[in-house]
Amino acid sequence: MEDLNLGALITALVIMLVLSGFFAASETGLMALNRYRLRHKAKSGHKGAQLASKLLEQPDRLIGLILLGNNFVNILASSLATLIAIHSLGEAGIPLAAFVMTLVLLIFGEVAPKTLAAVHPERIAYPAAIVLTLLMKLFYPLVWAVNMIANSMLRLFGLTTTGASHHALSPEELRTVVIEAGVMIPRRYQNMLLSILDLEEITVDDIMIPRNEIAGIDLEDPWETIYERLTQSLFTHLLIYRGNTDQVVGFIHLRRVVGLMARNPNFGRKELEELIQEPYFIPEGAALSTQLLNFQKERRRYGLVVSEYGDLLGLVTLEDILEEIVGEFTTDPLTLSRNIAPQPDGSYIVDGSTSVRMLNRALNWELPTAGPRTLNGLIMEQLGAIPEPGARLELEGYPVEIVKTVGNRVETVRIYPAVVETDERNE
Repeated sequence: MEDLNLGALITALVIMLVLSGFFAASETGLMALNRYRLRHKAKSGHKGAQLASKLLEQPDRLIGLILLGNNFVNILASSLATLIAIHSLGEAGIPLAAFVMTLVLLIFGEVAPKTLAAVHPERIAYPAAIVLTLLMKLFYPLVWAVNMIANSMLRLFGLTTTGASHHALSPEELRTVVIEAGVMIPRRYQNMLLSILDLEEITVDDIMIPRNEIAGIDLEDPWETIYERLTQSLFTHLLIYRGNTDQVVGFIHLRRVVGLMARNPNFGRKELEELIQEPYFIPEGAALSTQLLNFQKERRRYGLVVSEYGDLLGLVTLEDILEEIVGEFTTDPLTLSRNIAPQPDGSYIVDGSTSVRMLNRALNWELPTAGPRTLNGLIMEQLGAIPEPGARLELEGYPVEIVKTVGNRVETVRIYPAVVETDERNE
């Protein structure tokens, strides 16, 4: 009879240890679940994910249930171990039982199961959610009472559990998630996602075509000059103005104009003015994310950037914004950008009006973007004067040679990749 009782006690002790490991692993597994993957699986109909998601909606009750079960089986296991020690060694076995149970519970009831759950949270959490859901229904009154007392104590210190299950990500955190996705997201798509996140920080001033580079037609020019520009222009839209670009009239769609010119031999200045569309103005400093939505709302593809005083600053197109997300639209693999031409010696001939951001993106360089927006501005700021052709300087480690200047600006430069310094000292 005594042997039977000892065997029953040992069996019961083993069962308690298994249950202790289950509660410990369940807690770690459920808390370590990726919340976004969990929601995806729950929406896909995964039963375990649905139950786990429901349990995590009220983390205070879930933790209360797990701790109730874990503490109950641990205390019961310690009591059984004490009875076994007394049965085998008498009262002298009590201290030994306490020491052994501390190690056994630490290893088999805490460290091992929690480590397993942390490494494989989904394998542990989803099956455990089924068992915990059943236990929650059976012991709900007790769990509710324990949580009510615990939450009341927390409120005494000004703490609350409301909103504890929300896991919103900031843009910086979301950027980290995209970067650390690794092979799960191809590099090209990673760059596109990161570019979308950057749209809030980039303004139309950073990507606009400067005022002096906008292709247009002066209505005060002779008709022969206007006709020549209409037939030879490489752009689909042209700015229309009177006298100078401060007197903007609007835009024309070149395809419509050329089509009418082909069908109407008497097409002239009057017919051209009837095709002019009203200009769309954009305030300087507008974020690209906002402007993209405005283009969509207004059904526009281009707009004129103006200062607070109404002065024309530049032109922004829908294509320019899309290029910030997907990269340059080009069919020539030898041309990295419309303003950047690679040379046989490894250098690049770059237009001075090229934006520093475009240059960095096209060549994967790291020129400073906090100051001037164009390469011309960056050079002028560095030198503090208008350089002569042939002048040389270094921009953040990138050797630059001035090729051509026009008036008060640098028109063309030759720029070399940054020289990587190596430490040749003997160790």
